[in-house]
Amino acid sequence: MFENRLLKVYKHKSKLAKRQNISCYRVYDHDLPEFPFCIEFYDDKVYLAEYLRRHGMGDEEHDEWMEDCILLISKLLGVDIDKIYVRQRKRMSHRTEDQYEKLDEEKEFFTIEENGLKFKINLSDYLDTGLFLDHRLTRQMVREESKGKRVLNLFCYTGSFSVYAASGEASTVTSVDLSKTYLDWAKDNFSLNVLTEEEKYHFIHADVKQYLKTLQPESFDLVVMDPPTFSNSKRMKDFLDIQRDHVELLNDVINAVTNNGIIYFSTNYTKFIIDNDNIHSSEIRDITRATTPFDFEGKLKRWCYKIKK
Repeated sequence: MFENRLLKVYKHKSKLAKRQNISCYRVYDHDLPEFPFCIEFYDDKVYLAEYLRRHGMGDEEHDEWMEDCILLISKLLGVDIDKIYVRQRKRMSHRTEDQYEKLDEEKEFFTIEENGLKFKINLSDYLDTGLFLDHRLTRQMVREESKGKRVLNLFCYTGSFSVYAASGEASTVTSVDLSKTYLDWAKDNFSLNVLTEEEKYHFIHADVKQYLKTLQPESFDLVVMDPPTFSNSKRMKDFLDIQRDHVELLNDVINAVTNNGIIYFSTNYTKFIIDNDNIHSSEIRDITRATTPFDFEGKLKRWCYKIKK
């Protein structure tokens, strides 16, 4: 059953990826309840995540089952077993801070390419790889709109949106995150792409909610905001709940952008309802479908909006 399904989706998606010159894409995401995997290609390597579930197997039985699955995946995808990186993760409807945390002491990074840009990824030590593949099209949109603009990337993670903006000839790019680890990762991504002008590219270690209160009106032209659904980090003055806080966050961002400024806002909270009436914007457009890549069709569990001041 799993073999037939994986072979079918791999044949279909690999053709589309080849046609679009894409080497990093999702192949399989829990298509069958009995095989709760996320399988992604990163060039010649495979990231295999098993979602935690009540499988009813003992440890030894589960290990044998997992080994059989890995052997099958290796055979069907044509990837050596030593290039398959296996993680176990909880199934969550949103990204929380603990999903980003490091798992092991050893760090193993690789460099991959997306749309001609280079990114540092990690398939073994972190629950997330450093590049969210579902935002591939959104990143390209940002690049195409960045020329000559002052761009702000909030909750920047490893700075992929920032790299796209810089490559799109933004006049300045400011990346803000509460994690020094991910800001350093973002700096490495800039270095990989030879984006080294310190006067243009700024990395700010801050709580976004507090940082927004410090901004002067019309400080930026284009803003990207992809926050976690919930965060209660000890480093924050207050906890973040995106359903509760999105109106205040977006209004603070709107205050900081120029007239006709653009905000790309995304959330992984599946039950999210945007409060159009209380957001001080001239236009809010749901671009979720327009930003859904081929490898996430029917599987995407996030919302994306384009908001104009």
